[in-house]
This record gives sequence, structure tokens and C-alpha cells, in this order.
Amino acid sequence: MTHEQAVYLELLARGAATEAYDRPVLLARAGGAGPAELAELEQAKQLALRVRAELEGRRRREAELSALFETAHDLAGLRDLDDVLRAIVQRARSLLGTEVAYLSLNDPARGDTYMRVTEGSVSARFQQVRLGMGEGLGGLVAQTSRPYVTEDYFQDERFQHTEAIDSAVGDEGLVAILGVPLTLGSQVIGVLFAADRRARVFEREQVALLGSFAAHAAVAIDTANLLAETRSALAELERANGIIREHSGVIERASEVHDRLTELVLRGGGVDDVTAAVSEVLGSAVEFVEERPGPARISAGHATRHGDDWVAAVSAGGETFGALVLRERPDLDPVDLRTLERAALVTSLLLLARRSAGEAEQRVRGELLDDLLDAPDRDPRLLRERAARLRTDTAAPHVVLAARIDRAGAGTEADAGSRESADRQRLRSAASHLAATRHGLASARDGGTVLLLPLGPGERAADLARQTAKHLGGALREPVTVGASAPVTAPLAHPERVAPAYAEARRCLDALRLLHRQGEGAAAEDLGFLGLLLADARDIEGFVDRTIGQVVAYDRRRGTELVRTMDAYFASGMSPARTKDDLHVHVNTVAQRIDRIGRLLGPDWQSPARALEIQLALRLHALSDAVIR
Repeated sequence: MTHEQAVYLELLARGAATEAYDRPVLLARAGGAGPAELAELEQAKQLALRVRAELEGRRRREAELSALFETAHDLAGLRDLDDVLRAIVQRARSLLGTEVAYLSLNDPARGDTYMRVTEGSVSARFQQVRLGMGEGLGGLVAQTSRPYVTEDYFQDERFQHTEAIDSAVGDEGLVAILGVPLTLGSQVIGVLFAADRRARVFEREQVALLGSFAAHAAVAIDTANLLAETRSALAELERANGIIREHSGVIERASEVHDRLTELVLRGGGVDDVTAAVSEVLGSAVEFVEERPGPARISAGHATRHGDDWVAAVSAGGETFGALVLRERPDLDPVDLRTLERAALVTSLLLLARRSAGEAEQRVRGELLDDLLDAPDRDPRLLRERAARLRTDTAAPHVVLAARIDRAGAGTEADAGSRESADRQRLRSAASHLAATRHGLASARDGGTVLLLPLGPGERAADLARQTAKHLGGALREPVTVGASAPVTAPLAHPERVAPAYAEARRCLDALRLLHRQGEGAAAEDLGFLGLLLADARDIEGFVDRTIGQVVAYDRRRGTELVRTMDAYFASGMSPARTKDDLHVHVNTVAQRIDRIGRLLGPDWQSPARALEIQLALRLHALSDAVIR
């Protein structure tokens, strides 16, 4: 190898520029080299340049293949179409060494093509331009499905120039443009461009390279369209499956509610069981309301919308018992609507059955209590058997209660009579329900109702009377007055005790009404000395104990004379001065004792009504002490 050849190899090794290959020849000529040496040196230069060109071509093809490989890799992992197209345009611009690259897509609906991706563009008008088919270089490529190249766009007459396109190209400053079609089969879907802002010639290899990128872009677009169609089909399929699942769920719910309602009817369930079952199946709160909705709201057998609620009448035989209300379900499908209507029908059947059973039980309970009042000579064993069938408590002591509705009269005599009859029926129904829940008896009697109820542990007759008045008054929303007898032990074993107890309860009821205590409940023990007169058993000791028992007990514990002081105080006309003379004590002592009595009996012990009862209790207490002595 000669020295000159070694020089050119060194230039090739370090990738020197083309101008550097002329330097060895120039130096040799300047050094006086002969023609033969210069010719040999020129031959070595040409050979080195050919090698350099071959290496440049190989490097360029390697870069192009690498870019195409990367593009194919992008397509394999396609996630976002815009990202893939942008990468294709960027690589085309880089490999072709152009200042601008861009891609347009055809719009079949509008019959033109529009800019989709640009790289290196600076003009907003250019980035938004639309080309009609056959207009401009891109329109020509899109129309003919062939690549076109122009060295000077504005001087090229092969395609149609329009003011809009030329203005956009002018704004961008483009001169040389290469455009290749994006094809799918025989269909052109767009154009890929590479452009410079100066005149240049695009070689055949560059046209082929841009065509390869265009092919990748077309594949990316086709793949994205297929993916979009697949996603759309999957979404439609999912929606269809959702509708099928929803309809299947509705049918399953309808079947479930049918089975559950049938089971409820067979086992004698209640209204609460129906509403609970329907609420669970429909997924919203369902409740039964006893108010009687007007015909404008609902009609029998059908559910109608009322605001965000649905209302289904619960009725039978022309009588409306109330309604089932489905809360906060403005949108209700036909199957669920039918479910609500079926539940309303089942509810009406259950209410009819419950009413029939209740009326029968009410009649039986009333007959048993009537027998205790009117035929006390009946066989006690038979009476107890009848009571056992009604689950009546026969072991506990019972109280007889007399109840009546008390309210001011209004309207004509005919209206008052009609209303009184309705009141008696309502009172009887409420009393019968209370008797059934407390394992007692009830019957209509003497324009009101009589009840025979067991006493609970630690419960007094007066407590039971007040509870009964409150319960019946709340149920009827009317004042109900209740009088109670003293406790009756084993009324079913001793039926002869029931009628006198009822008479005592009636006397207490009348006394309450005379005392203007309508709507209250009381026994004889609540009425003071009046109760002592009304009660069949003259419980003198109990009356004394309830009236002044605390004072008597205080005297016994402390050895004081409060009872004697009270007696002297009332005997002296409630004068402390005369009382101290009778007792021979200081007036302050009398004042202290009166204050103590007030703390024991309450601040109203000197009121006329209390004073009368206390004086009677003092007399009875004195008589009982005299009898004991």
C-alpha cells in the first residue's frame, strides 16, 4: 500500500467531508509530483469517493431500515393513533432531511382532505387547511393514487392552484414538496408529505422511503379503525348483555316475589311481611298507609305515579283499606309495576282474612265476657276452657274496666245518633284489639265497652285504667274515659265476682265524668273519699294510708305529734294562734309543725278538696285507734 492510498483510507476511517479528498492531490501537485503520480493519486481519490458514497448509502439504508423497524414496532403496540402517526411524520422528516413533514386524511363525508399531523410547521393557517379532491399537489395525489414531487410549488402547473391552498403554502414558505398516497387496497385514505422551504430535488430512494412510511401510516390507520370498530362492537355487545341481564334479573325478581307472596298467603303472614318482601325485591322502601286515597290519586287494581312515588290501592269488594307506597322510584319498569300491583292484591286478601279472623275472635271474646257478666252460674270449668282457646291469662288477677268516648256533641240529633253508633263500633274494635294483645276479654255494653284485663307484676288497677285510656284515646284520636274496678282474683274460677266489679267500674267512670275528668282513667283509689264510697270493698285503712299515711308514719318514727297538730289545726278553723292554745305550745312550734306537714303531704294539703279528705282520714284514723284500744 502506497502512502497516498493510506491517506485516503485514513480519510475514510474518520468520515471526512468530500472536500477533504481533494487535499492530497493538491498537495502532491504543489510538491512537484509528476503526471504518473498525480494520475495514480486521482485514481485513488475516485476509488475512495466511491467507497465513501457506498458507505454513506449503507448508513442511510441502515437508518431507514431502523426507522421502519421502529415504526413497525410502534404499530405492534398501537395504543394511540395520533402518537403513531406523529412518530411516522417525525421519522420521515428526519430521514429525508426536510424542514417540514405532514400527513393529511381524506374525509368521505365532505369529499375533501384535511391536515391530520404536522411536524416543523409554523403557520396556523397551514395546519388547518383543507384541500378539495384534485386541488393542490395533495389533492392530485389523493385523486390519482400516485406520488408527486415538485421542485418549486408555485411554478408547477401540473396541479390545480387555489387561493386558499396557495395562501396556506405561502404562509408556511414551502417550495419543494413530495407527496405519496396512503392506500388501503385500492382506496386512497390520505397523503404523506415531505417539504422544504427551498428548491430541491427528491431522489427516487427518498420517494420510495416516504412511500414505505406511508404504507406504515395506512396500516396504523386501518388498525386503529379496526380497533375502534372492535371496541364499538364490544360496547354494543356489553350493552346487549346488560339489557339481557337486566331483563333476566327482572324476571327473576318477579318469580321471587311471586313465590314469596304465595308463601306469605299460605302461612298467614301479615302486611309487614308483604312490604318487607316487596321492598327487598324492588330495592326500594315499600310501606302500607291506612289513609284512604281519593280516586284522583289511585284506582283499584292499578298503581299510579305520584311525584317520585308509586301508589297501589289496597282494596276489595269496593272498600279501600289503604295503599302500598313505593318510595322514590320515579322510573319503574312494567314488571316491577306489576309486582307492586300484585303485592297490593295480596295485601288486600291478607287484610280481609285478618279482618274475618279478628271479627270472629272479637265475637267469641265478647260472648265469653257477656256470659261472665250475665250468667255467673255457668260451669267455671267450661269458662276456663273457652278462655284457654282464646289464650286468655286465667291465673293473674284481673281488673274490669268500663270505657266510653267523651266529646262535645255537635250537629242534628240524627247526626249525633249516627256518630254515636260509629263511635261505639270504633271503640269496640280498638278495645277488642287491646284485649287480644293483653290476653284479656272485651265486649260492647251500656253504650260503651267493658274489658277484663289481667294485671301485670307490680301493676295497680289505677295504672291499668290510665294506660287503657291513653291507648284507646290514641288509637281513636278521641278522648276515652276509663273507670276501673278493684282487682278481681281468679274471675274465671269465680265468675260471680265479675258483675259487681263491672258495677264498680261503671261508678268510677260516672264519677270521672261528673268531675269533668273526661279522657282520663282511674280506679276508686284515685278518687279519694269519693272512691271510698264508690268501691264495693270499703278499704278504710287504704284510704287513710293514701291520704295521711306519711304523717302517721313520721309520728311513729320520730315520736312527734303531727297528726294531733293537724286535728287541732282543722278544729280551730286553721288558725295557728288558736291551735297553739289547744296544744299548749308556742306559736312557732305550730308553724314548724305545719311546715313539716306541708313537706310530707304536698303544698296543696290545705286546699278545700284536700282538706276535706284529710279531715275525713283523720276521723277514720281516730276511729281505728279507738277500735284497737
